[in-house]
Amino acid sequence: MDHIFGPVNSRRLGRSLGIDLFSDKVCNLNCIYCEVGKTDRLTCERAEYVPTEKILGEIDRYFAEPGREQEIDVVTVTASGEPTLHTGFGRILAHLRDKTAKKIAVLTNGTTLMDAQVRQELAVADVVIPSLDAARETSFRKIDRPATCVDLPSVIEGLVVFSHEYAGEIWLEILFVRGINDDEGDIQALQDVITRMRLDRIQLNTVARPPLESFARPVGGERMRQIVTTLETNNPGIPVDLLARGSDTNIQDAESITGCGRSRDEILAEILQMLKRRPCTAADIDAVFPCGGPEKVEQYLTPLVHSGQVRTRVHGDRIYYLL
Repeated sequence: MDHIFGPVNSRRLGRSLGIDLFSDKVCNLNCIYCEVGKTDRLTCERAEYVPTEKILGEIDRYFAEPGREQEIDVVTVTASGEPTLHTGFGRILAHLRDKTAKKIAVLTNGTTLMDAQVRQELAVADVVIPSLDAARETSFRKIDRPATCVDLPSVIEGLVVFSHEYAGEIWLEILFVRGINDDEGDIQALQDVITRMRLDRIQLNTVARPPLESFARPVGGERMRQIVTTLETNNPGIPVDLLARGSDTNIQDAESITGCGRSRDEILAEILQMLKRRPCTAADIDAVFPCGGPEKVEQYLTPLVHSGQVRTRVHGDRIYYLL
């Protein structure tokens, strides 16, 4: 299938079935830390970038197979870009609601929530995980590199309004890049927005895998823990999760496709689906398919590296495979 992947093991959500609404990267941001790569189409336009019927058909085929629903805890709607830019977004969520009793989660960059139609469509979901990396204009422009049509005050207002309209859980995710959005002024600006929002969780992250831009560096573990302490103190009752602990910690894969006991070709196909969405080390892949250790994974991937289908990149002290 082209738009369904997984199930994946997610630290945040459990066993998650992914629904990717795009084939190329369509987004209104071009974040310096993005693992997916450069935005192919930088736009604020909502359009049917992939036929909605194609995605609905894949959903139908998946849930028509016996036992499929028992394999998952949640369905996660995401995209190689910003999923709410797809005009079929609401219809896809409603279709999932009809197909499964499992929780529906949505990963979004939070930039379209000023649109009442988007907020209405999101009402179907059980969990929404929006991002807000910076609440100061200069930092926002540096880290997220938005399209000219994106207005930060409107983004913030949309997040605030949505947080009070929406009945489900909201987990706000913030990703920090060293020297870009991690100083005290940035933290205070973010706190000023958080104070206005209704949130169930705050989740902090930093650069853990090869980013789009080499100058996007992870924030160290000590500084990340300081930020956690600040936000916990200022927001009693809201859990603050540290998803990645900075450059001095060996960060393990957070979300990975499960399943061994398949043929070599099937495993390779799943590995390529993983690499399409994020760079992985041989150890990451072996944690997903424990069928012989990282060395065996390297043997699987070497012909693909030689053919140019997969490439390698050194980040920190680790070798990552990526498309």
